[in-house]
Amino acid sequence: MIDKLSAATVRHRHVLLALGLVLACVNAVAPGSTVGTRLLLLLSLAALVLSVVLMGVRPAYFVVRPQVPAFAAPGPAWMVFFALGYLGPASLCLSALMRSTRQGTLSAFDLVFNLLWLVLAALVITRAWRGQGVRLHPSGVRQTWALGSLTVPWDALVAPQIPSAADRRQWLPMRITDPHLVRRRGIPRSRGALRTDTVDAAFLAAAIGHYVAHPEHRAAIGSHAEYERLRAELPARG
Repeated sequence: MIDKLSAATVRHRHVLLALGLVLACVNAVAPGSTVGTRLLLLLSLAALVLSVVLMGVRPAYFVVRPQVPAFAAPGPAWMVFFALGYLGPASLCLSALMRSTRQGTLSAFDLVFNLLWLVLAALVITRAWRGQGVRLHPSGVRQTWALGSLTVPWDALVAPQIPSAADRRQWLPMRITDPHLVRRRGIPRSRGALRTDTVDAAFLAAAIGHYVAHPEHRAAIGSHAEYERLRAELPARG
């Protein structure tokens, strides 16, 4: 049940986030009754609870993105609900900011507090919308997040050690042979590890190891035919 909810959330994350943004903006521009505000906060709390429940779901599959081209780790379902949980309080902050500005009662503290909350909400929503994470490209492995990216060419990688099924680590260490080939932009979260809070670590390690060992298949990464071939090569991992 939880796996199905996670998969459905990943598929329809843009629709869910768009609906949440519309509801939050309507509430901020034209705030309704106290009951409506409480209902919005209750929905936000429910979304946050769901995000905690879904944090343990780490699917063993990639999303095929031929237009990039890449095999991408699925956008985290928990992040979608986490962003929706942020929208309720963010809507109240925006409403308070607009009301205080109109009334001329806006203090420096209120301005800084509300703006910081809105900036944090924007960052969370941006990540949830883009589904940022690990991607396999024909040229190498790339990890992105809201403030930066890390790209490691295949020629600079050694096959990673495949963790056991019981290993719930959130980082997969990369074995880099030539750090000078690594490209960093912005503020990467890690210099030598990949986030595995959105994908099964063993599946990711097996896929990376496969392309490290078989350079002849790298050029086809991003195609549906290559993904089916990869799945056939890694039957135990999805």
